[in-house]
Amino acid sequence: MKALPLPLTLPLRVALLLTLTLPVAHAETIRVALGTQDTTINTASGGLLVRELKLLEKYLPRDGKYKDAVYDVQWKNFTSGAPITNEMLAGKLDFGSMAEFPGVLNGVANQKAGKGSIFINVLSGSTLGSGNGIVVPSDSPAQSLADLKGKTISVPFASTAHGMLLRAIAAQGWDPERDVNIITQAPEVAGPALQARKIDAHADFVPFAELFPYRGFARKILDGAQTQTPTFHGTLVQKEFAQKYPEVVVAYLRATIEANRLLAAEPEKYSELIAKVTGVEPEVNYLFHGPLGLQTRDLTWKPEYRKAVQTSFDTLKLLKRADGDLDVNAFIDDSFVRAAFKAEKLDYDAALRDYAQLPLKANDAATGKRIDHFDRVAQVWVKGEARVRSYASPEAAVQALGALQRDGKEVRAFYAQDRESGIKLLGNQAWFTRDGEGRLNAFLLKARAQAWASQHGGQVIDYAAARQPSALAAR
Repeated sequence: MKALPLPLTLPLRVALLLTLTLPVAHAETIRVALGTQDTTINTASGGLLVRELKLLEKYLPRDGKYKDAVYDVQWKNFTSGAPITNEMLAGKLDFGSMAEFPGVLNGVANQKAGKGSIFINVLSGSTLGSGNGIVVPSDSPAQSLADLKGKTISVPFASTAHGMLLRAIAAQGWDPERDVNIITQAPEVAGPALQARKIDAHADFVPFAELFPYRGFARKILDGAQTQTPTFHGTLVQKEFAQKYPEVVVAYLRATIEANRLLAAEPEKYSELIAKVTGVEPEVNYLFHGPLGLQTRDLTWKPEYRKAVQTSFDTLKLLKRADGDLDVNAFIDDSFVRAAFKAEKLDYDAALRDYAQLPLKANDAATGKRIDHFDRVAQVWVKGEARVRSYASPEAAVQALGALQRDGKEVRAFYAQDRESGIKLLGNQAWFTRDGEGRLNAFLLKARAQAWASQHGGQVIDYAAARQPSALAAR
């Protein structure tokens, strides 16, 4: 005969009842959805590298209110800022990387939708405007923007390059609707259009004003630095997400700081990684991420970048592409990046005062002597070598190019610094002056080389002539 179960005591019955009726505690799943622009290579420290090296996971908070959190990290890549904004508005993204012009459009659109976004940091930029540029077909007779009056220029509308183009046209005293024909084209369309001579010029953002010339079918005739108008790419985050998960926003920024550190330490290595993911050649990536590069990877909100946001809004409003108003001082929020700097034991205010390019710390590959002056620095990237060679002067680098050619070694890239602006150039695209002692100075524009030669003496020559032994005969 089976034993009958003993009746439950009252305390046991209450305990069992509570167990059956209390809700089961579940760990919160926090979605962290980030929109990147991988081919806009100056955003790498806030997107591609953070993703590929899994740096965000390293810093995500896992204590306090995040003790039991489960993170759902999602990465989505885009070719421009506008679709990132669309995804943020649709609730599909929490973070997005873009330049100041599309960033303002993001802020305006979120505000109009009754939401809100904030600009939390700069990823890379130039207080002078370098990074945007205008290119023409490689065999075009045009040497400067002045030669494009009455011509067709394409540009991605409402981009930072569009703003640069409008400012450059205004500086010429032209009417943008009568004196030039401006059409909208994405870079993937503009490249073939340049090659087919369907357009006379193309204005674009990073890295296309360098990428197209590197690939041999275009030549840069204007660098954004000539406009003296700051430009940058940075990161936005949905305001509601930042208010709910401020520690996650700081974690993202700490990951960005580490990515910056890695790029500075080994620009060649990470230029290769960026190339592997994007298809943008390492030699072009190095133009931006290497020492004395085209832009600084500056995370701080310098006054010039704050002004760039305001200028972008004013320009877009004038073009009737931005409705309503935008409080730029509220739109830009540096509290998160300051917290990230503090967590990394870095001095934000010191970084805010620092305007220098990534420094070059190298010895001359020819003499072995430390390079202390950088206005005539040149560099050579030799195939099969992990580090770029540095030279104290263009003539020393050109001499090395000749020796490398005789030895049957392949040169990946030759870099020179513009003698006046200091921006990094593809040396084979540059103009040079040569004085009576064989000294070379590099320039982006032929007109600037001619002005220099007129003032300081010397002869204006192209890259092919600079490579000839006669260029060094007087040494």
